[in-house]
Order: sequence, then C-alpha cells, then structure tokens
Amino acid sequence: MYKVVSCVSGRCAVLTGQPFLLGLAKFHLASGALCQKSAIRYPPTDIPEMPPCNFKPEEYKGMSKERMMEIRKLNCNPMTMKVTYYKKPVFIHQGYMQWLWDVDGRRYLDLFAGVATVSVGHCHPKVTAAAEQQMKRLWHTTNIYVYPPLHEYCEKLASYLPDPLKVVYLTNSGSEANDLAMLMARLHTGNFDIITFNGSYHGGSSQTMGLTSNSPYKYPVPTGSGCTNTMCPDVFRGPWGGSHCRDSPVQTTRECSCSQGHCMANEQYLRQLKETFATSVPSRIAAFFAEPIQGMGGAVQYPKNYLKEAYKLVRERGGLCIADEVQTGFGRTGSHFWGFQGHGIVPDMVTMAKGIGNGFPIGAVVTTPEIASSFVKAFHFNTFGGNAMACAVGSSVLDTIKEDGTQQNSLHVGTYLMTELAKLRDKYEIIGDVRGKGLQIGVEMVKDKASRDPLPPEVMSELFEDIKDMGVLIGKGGVYGQTFRVQPPMCITKEDVDFFVAVFNKAIHSYMARK
Repeated sequence: MYKVVSCVSGRCAVLTGQPFLLGLAKFHLASGALCQKSAIRYPPTDIPEMPPCNFKPEEYKGMSKERMMEIRKLNCNPMTMKVTYYKKPVFIHQGYMQWLWDVDGRRYLDLFAGVATVSVGHCHPKVTAAAEQQMKRLWHTTNIYVYPPLHEYCEKLASYLPDPLKVVYLTNSGSEANDLAMLMARLHTGNFDIITFNGSYHGGSSQTMGLTSNSPYKYPVPTGSGCTNTMCPDVFRGPWGGSHCRDSPVQTTRECSCSQGHCMANEQYLRQLKETFATSVPSRIAAFFAEPIQGMGGAVQYPKNYLKEAYKLVRERGGLCIADEVQTGFGRTGSHFWGFQGHGIVPDMVTMAKGIGNGFPIGAVVTTPEIASSFVKAFHFNTFGGNAMACAVGSSVLDTIKEDGTQQNSLHVGTYLMTELAKLRDKYEIIGDVRGKGLQIGVEMVKDKASRDPLPPEVMSELFEDIKDMGVLIGKGGVYGQTFRVQPPMCITKEDVDFFVAVFNKAIHSYMARK
C-alpha cells in the first residue's frame, strides 16, 4: 500500500491505495507514494521520499559546522574553498554503501561517489574487513622489499586484462598513473608528441595538465609540453552526429540518414584526426590518450568504431595507444570490466585509479612486457605505490565486484536509469541529451534543443542546489559546466533510481514553473 499526501491551500488530503503509473517516470512523494508528474501537479511542499535504509549512523559529536568553515578558510589552501560544492555546503560525517550522512544526521543518496571513486559502496563490509585485517599485520613497506600483498594483487589485477597487458606498476592516483604512462610512452617510442581530445581530463600534475584540455583546469604557466589536442568526436555537441552513433541504450535526438553499418559522423571526426596529424604534430608520435567515455568532459561518447580506427592511425605513426580507465574501469560501464573492451580494442597501456580502491588511494599502469622493459633505463621509485594496505584493499575490491555482481548491477540499473532519464529529456526543453553506459552517465542541459547552447551556469547551480536539498548528490562536468554527471557507487538499486528521477523531475519542473 502507498500513501499520497497532497497539501493545497494549507489543507492536507491523504489517499491510500495501490501504486499507480501513468506512462512517465515514477515519483515518490514525501509520504512514500509512486505517482506521475505528468498526471498530477504537485505543490512545492511535496518532496520525493527516500528509499529506506536499515543502517544507523553514529551520532556526530565533533567540531561545529561554523568552526569547520573557519578552518577551511584560514588553514586550508584557498583552492579547497574554490572547489567546494554548493552555496550551502554538505558537511559529511559517515557513509555506508550508496548513502552518506551529514553532521546533522541527514541522509543523502550519493550518485557521485566521491567523484566516481567509491565503486562497490562506502565502507563496504568486505573491503573494510580486508583493510582492518591487513592493518593489524603490516601498514607499510615499499617495493624495495618482497612482501606477499604486492605480488598477490599484481597477479590478480593482471588476470583481468587481455594479453599482452600483464605488467603492473602501482601508484597512488590517476594523475600519477597518467604522468608515468606519458614517460613510458616517450621512453619506449623515442618520440615526444602526445595527442588527446578536446574536453579531456587526465590529471592535475604539471605533466598531465598538458594532456588535459579543459580551461578551468589550466594554469597560465608552461605545463606538459608536447601535448596536442584534437577535436572530440562528440556526437551530440560536435558538428556531426546522429541517432545511431553511440554504444548506449540512449541515442541523441539528432536526425541521421546513414545506412546500416555506415556512420558519416565517424568518418568526419576521423578526418579531423588526420588533419591534426597533418598539421600539428611530427610524422612520428609517442602516444594517443583517450578515455573510453569522457568523465570530467561530461560522459561524452564517440561513434562506435572511432577508437578502433583512431588506434590504427596512431600506430601507423609509431605511437602507443593509452586507455585512461580511471573513471570507466572496474565494471562501471556494465557491459565490460574495462571501457576499452566496449570499443573492441586492446590498448598498449591502461591507466587506472579511483574505483580500483573504492576510495583508498591507489592507481596503476598496466602495459606489455616489451614497453615495461623500456622503463628500467633509469631508477624510478614510488614510496607509497603498492604499499601493503593499498594492495589488500585493491584485492578485496576485485573480489567484491565479482562476489556482489557489481558489474551486472551497473549494467541493469544503469540502463534503467538512462531509460527513465530519456523520458524526462523528451518532456523538457532544457534537457538536451542523456548518454552513457552502465553507471557512467551524463545529462547535458541546454537553453533549448534547437540551439544546443549550454544552460547558463547560474541555472545549473540553481538546479544543482535544489537536487541536493531534496537529498541527492550528483556531479557537474563538461567544457561549459553544462552536464550533470551521475557516477554512483555501483550498488545502487532501481528503487534508488526511482527516487532520483523523481527528485530530478521535480527540480526541473520547479525551475520551469519559476521561469
């Protein structure tokens, strides 16, 4: 039984009965009902109700919010304040699986997972137990010594990758992994120039800032020399794209006249890559970096065969093909364990971080024995890379993904979420595109569908705040900050999806009503 509470002119009417569905996204009202926004107009007091959670967080007894903000402004680098989400920040105290609680005990559905980092769930019991067990035995030593966790983990991680990708070097972050991959590519090929996509993000170190092609993350100082950006084959925002281009449950609404098996957009974007080869780099290059699906860029997907053809062009010019799996790896795309597998390709190097450790700082570069051998031309040492704690956590994450069916859940729940969001796209003029695979999802917001001009930042912030105030945390991305990013812990359920879609629908509906 479900209860619907509707408050009109200060009076409340209560209806009870079976859930009713009228053709669009389902809605939980504040009292727990499932109903349809298209059929019933809700006043602002009706807030979607969160799915239940049996976990009880600890009572917070620490520092006041006011004191935390004082310290944040006084003792933390000002960058910490600059990147703080929300006008009214969220003060996080505790997490469990897909849920977070603030210091006041308020619960949030976390659909951003600490920036696509918490893969199997906050404080997952299996991973927590593995960390505790290792902590009692050995916290830290380095790879100048031989210790079991390092070797057990490297062997296990390598088993998840196709031949000949079997040699692992462990780091602490994605930036470190990509920085190291740049060095290894240049050492192995003897070439210097590296190509990445416009809108890409590959890290914040001095070297990887050269790979990154997103203005807010660029400083006005020399960084990452030898890096060239080429046009991103974005079939929604780019000059070419149609309704059959993407490997996704949801396609763009752009018209397409391509015949079966033929993609004009793919051909045009490959011509742009060839133009980059002809005009912007030497005849021999070191590498080509690409995320299987862009993360910070806003879950941008490419035409289905683009990367396969691009890899051929790169290898013809002596370059290595590097897949940045920092956000797409470990089953997040649902159909495959690695994002590159969905493109039918095998890279020369794979970089990874974030979901590899479910929030514990780990990164890795996996490559071939031949490429790895070029790295020993000098000494390279990483104090914390591959420490015993990191290896124990990483190993447990791999086991948990398998035991919990996390990849399969990502596929089924993610497909359901995109399908529901696509219904809202068809309903609202300001939702331009819904895209992604599994639980790597982007919702691109526009002024209108005809122009595809980005929704202004102030409107994005308004919607962002409203969604948070109703109990859901999501992210933002895109070159213009115009895309909402949904990259949750991969343990979320369809009930969580219904709640989020209700919240998102209400936020958009309320904005359109105010407008």
